[in-house]
Amino acid sequence: MKKVGIFYGPAGGRTESVAKRISQLLGSENNQLISLDNAGKDDINEYENIIFGIATIGKETWDAESLEGGWFDFMPLLENVDLQGKKIALYGLGDHVRWPKHFVDAMGQLYATIKGKGIDTIGKVSPDDYTFDESEALIDDMFVGLPVDEDFEPGLTDLRIKDWVDEIKKQFND
Repeated sequence: MKKVGIFYGPAGGRTESVAKRISQLLGSENNQLISLDNAGKDDINEYENIIFGIATIGKETWDAESLEGGWFDFMPLLENVDLQGKKIALYGLGDHVRWPKHFVDAMGQLYATIKGKGIDTIGKVSPDDYTFDESEALIDDMFVGLPVDEDFEPGLTDLRIKDWVDEIKKQFND
């Protein structure tokens, strides 16, 4: 497997914790963890296989201005970087209890930014094992990446990550 760049934000919280668990399951020799605090266009160009991790912060009306952890500044960079031919997987943190109408919306916003740029999006997840009302990350009856709710379902996180990593490993190797 070609080395995977795992880009995540915010640093120091649950999004980083999930990035580290993904890194461990991929095998630390096969990936590089990159906080958005330290990331730029050249970092993205370095990898053919990329994972982006993002969190949806709670707010009555979610929008792009709610992006945190470096994503507010990094998202415009993604609009202007050549992603042609890259395989990209997404994971997003959200809260399905307090924000059921905005569950992992930031992951959906990220997907909207990168789709149509000649990429192969991998790691889609069925919504069957999730409880929520609405999500911008639900496209054609599938989540565009791995949803994680560390607030109210932390006991499910490790298994969800393991199953997802097992799947994306195969897809990164294709």
